[in-house]
Amino acid sequence: MNLKKDALKILKETSRTFYIPISRLPNGLQEAVTSAYLCMRAIDEIEDHPHIDNLTKAKILRDISLALQSGHEHITHEEMAKAIKSYEYIIPEVSYRFGEWALLAPPSIAGRIWDATGAMADRMAYWSENNWTIKTKSNLDQYTFSVAGSVGLLLSDLWGWYDNTQTNREDAIGFGRGLQAVNILRNHQEDKIRGVSFFPQGWELEDMHHYARYNLSLADAYAKSLPKGPALQFCQIPLTLAHATLEVLILGKPKLTRNDVMALVAQVCG
Repeated sequence: MNLKKDALKILKETSRTFYIPISRLPNGLQEAVTSAYLCMRAIDEIEDHPHIDNLTKAKILRDISLALQSGHEHITHEEMAKAIKSYEYIIPEVSYRFGEWALLAPPSIAGRIWDATGAMADRMAYWSENNWTIKTKSNLDQYTFSVAGSVGLLLSDLWGWYDNTQTNREDAIGFGRGLQAVNILRNHQEDKIRGVSFFPQGWELEDMHHYARYNLSLADAYAKSLPKGPALQFCQIPLTLAHATLEVLILGKPKLTRNDVMALVAQVCG
C-alpha cells in the first residue's frame, strides 16, 4: 500500500468527519491537507492520552517538535521515529507514524506544515506541564490559539499555496477557535471527570457559549470570503457541524447523533 492510500485509511479510522472533505480535495492539495491533519492528530492524541502522565506527554511532544525542526528533504520517517521509539507501545499508531505523515506533504509546502506541527507540539507540551490551567479569558485565548487558531492560519496558507486564495487572518484564527470552543463545550463533563477545566474562573456555560458564538461568527465570515472551490468545500462541513452541535448543546443534549452528522454532511456535500 502506498503512503497516500495508507494515510487516507488512517484518516478514515481517526475521523470520518474530516475524511469526507479531505478525500474530495484535488491532488496536491489533498496530500498537503492530509499531511497537516494527520500530523496535528498525531500530537493531539498524545495530549489527550488517558494513560500517560503530563510530564511524559510534554517530553514526547517536545521530542516530536525537535525531530521536525531537524528535518530536511532527505530525512526518512524512520529517522524521525527514533525520537519517540521508546514510546512506540504506549502511543497510538497515528502518533508513532508522525514522520510518515510529515513526509507525505508536497516539498514546496512541507516546511510550513512541519513548522506549524512543531510549534503546536511545543505549545501542547506547555499546557500538559501546566495541567491545562485556564484562569482568565486571556488564558483561554492562548490555549485555543495554540491548538486550533494556529491551524486556521495553516489552512489559510495551504489555500494560498494551492491557488493564491487570500483570507483574513483574524477570521482564520476565529475559524479554529470557534471549532475548539464547541469541542470544549461538548467535552466539558468528561474533562471535569479527569480533573481538567477549560473554563476561565467564574465562567458558566453561557459564557463559553458566547465565546463559541463570537468565534463562529468570525468563522462564518472566513467561509464567506472563500471563493467556490476546494477550500470552501473543506471548511463547510466542520463549520456546519459546529453550529449544529452548539444548537443541540443549548437544548441540553450531549451531542449530535451519528444520523444527525451523516445527514448534515450529505446536505453540505449534496
